[in-house]
Amino acid sequence: MCGLAGWVDHAGLGPDAQAVAEKMNDQLTHRGPDGSGVWLTRRAVLAHRRLSVIDIEGGAQPMTLAEPGRVEPRWVVTYNGELYNHRELREELTARGHRFRTASDTEVLLAAWAEWGADSVGRLNGIFAFAVWDDREETLWLVRDHLGVKPLLYHHDGGRLIFGSEAKAILAHPDVETEVDEDGLRQLALPLLKFPGTNPYRGVAEVLPGQVLSFTRNGVRTHRYWDLAEVVARPAATEDPDEAVARLRSLLHDTVTRQTIADVPLCTLLSGGLDSSVVTAIAGGLPERAGIGSFSVDFTDAAGSADSRSAQDRHHAREAAEFIGTRHANIVLDARPLSDSAERDATVRARDLPNGFGDLDTSLLLLCREIRRHATVALSGEAADEILGGYLWFSEPRAVAADTFPWMADSPAHGYLHQRVMGTLDPDLVRRLRLEEYLADAYATALGALDLDPALEPRERRHREIVYLALTHFLTMLLDRNDRLSMASGLEVRVPFTDHRVVELLVTLPRAIHHAGGREKGVLRDAAVGLLPESVRERRKSPYPTSPDPDYSRRLTDHLARVLRDPPEGLSDIFAAPALDPRHIGEAARSHGLVSNFEGEVILNFASWLRQYAPRLAL
Repeated sequence: MCGLAGWVDHAGLGPDAQAVAEKMNDQLTHRGPDGSGVWLTRRAVLAHRRLSVIDIEGGAQPMTLAEPGRVEPRWVVTYNGELYNHRELREELTARGHRFRTASDTEVLLAAWAEWGADSVGRLNGIFAFAVWDDREETLWLVRDHLGVKPLLYHHDGGRLIFGSEAKAILAHPDVETEVDEDGLRQLALPLLKFPGTNPYRGVAEVLPGQVLSFTRNGVRTHRYWDLAEVVARPAATEDPDEAVARLRSLLHDTVTRQTIADVPLCTLLSGGLDSSVVTAIAGGLPERAGIGSFSVDFTDAAGSADSRSAQDRHHAREAAEFIGTRHANIVLDARPLSDSAERDATVRARDLPNGFGDLDTSLLLLCREIRRHATVALSGEAADEILGGYLWFSEPRAVAADTFPWMADSPAHGYLHQRVMGTLDPDLVRRLRLEEYLADAYATALGALDLDPALEPRERRHREIVYLALTHFLTMLLDRNDRLSMASGLEVRVPFTDHRVVELLVTLPRAIHHAGGREKGVLRDAAVGLLPESVRERRKSPYPTSPDPDYSRRLTDHLARVLRDPPEGLSDIFAAPALDPRHIGEAARSHGLVSNFEGEVILNFASWLRQYAPRLAL
């Protein structure tokens, strides 16, 4: 993976364009430690940071292509991602007369654009975010993959459009102010939700998953080349359970095989759960990937325990690894770095925002950093729960019946986290932001995008609604989190379950197939027969582990006390006075619930963000 940045100004770039582009690009060094480049002309500048994965020697960017018979380039691309079908596209384009100088997928993408224009996007299989400048037409194109695995943000200001892989690159432009208004604060106050197309920073938006954006002198236009709402509304891909299992197994084998292509060391993230174990089993079963490396996470206080949540994960991960034949490593994290204020700052900096999940984020950052010492690419089981209905809120009656996003309902299915965040905020701010009204409007807007068959049985209809909500407003949040925290160390994480072909099969399957045998993700369990030990194949979902070490809570309490003695400007505008009262630190920092120390974590994240970014809060 890589990082990209740049802008187009139809009035002309100005004399400092090169320096500004390099400054923006420097903000993304972590995404691309292997190389950098800037290309500019009178009205456009494109910048790139490279993480070398395919064709180490030949894939430098920005990459240019001239029309036949001409010298000056017409098309310029800066690209972040991987095309898993680049070999097939290369063959087709070669047959059409294109000649290639490199083995990189970037050159294939550029040739495909020259051949088919924006229609080429529908031919792509992969995870990607890229910008193409057409110098002849003076048009900038921004494109993002089907599910939004790779990020792409932009700031549109009249005749100028600034873009980047992360907000920090856009904020580095001198004409973009680091400002959060009431709408941005609403988003920050609802960390369990992703609001498609938006970003908490004022004036910053995101290219939607499955969207193409074009920018000309006439302004911005967008269209969807792949629309999840349309996919979810399709008739069932099949109503035959055996056919569903066979098709899923075949598709997963194909997509995992494609995603093991790399010219650098590759591994898997193996938690011991069903999803990551299936991905690891398929990858490890390929002759060229025999003995693949796999990694799991553990914590010092649980490393010797036999009954903690992480101990159960460790046992099942080891069992799966031995069955598959991977070279497995269990990475044990200590309370000291987990609670280190510098690591919290790094986590907030990676995300550009404070709405994280405490030690869940820090542990993922540290895990990816350690894995990066051994591999450049990792395969993940992320997204299976959202597509296959693996979370409790797909079946918990209060969550399913709630007239809101089911994971935000007053139920044990994530909803209690939402209530805990709300409890820390300043009551006047909550009333001013009208958070419940905002949440209700977002929910109604999301469901309003769906046009489901009226003949669907009510339970089937609700299942599809929840799948759609999960993929558009929950998974996108997790994908953003995973991208930022893995790329902070230059680790590329690939997500086979987000292959659009897998999604198109699974999201329309009848609920009974998803729950075959009375088990969540029943269709995947049946597809995994013979791939995994039975104890792993039939294991129920276990949440991502948090640190059980009481020393972590003690260190968090000490950190919170230091922050509250000298809080950054703006903290008291956001949080309730009792939450910032040093006498209540013990309550805020105690370990309980799904996420340890959540109230204290939220306050510390905001304090770190306010100190590092000094945003203007336009309240």
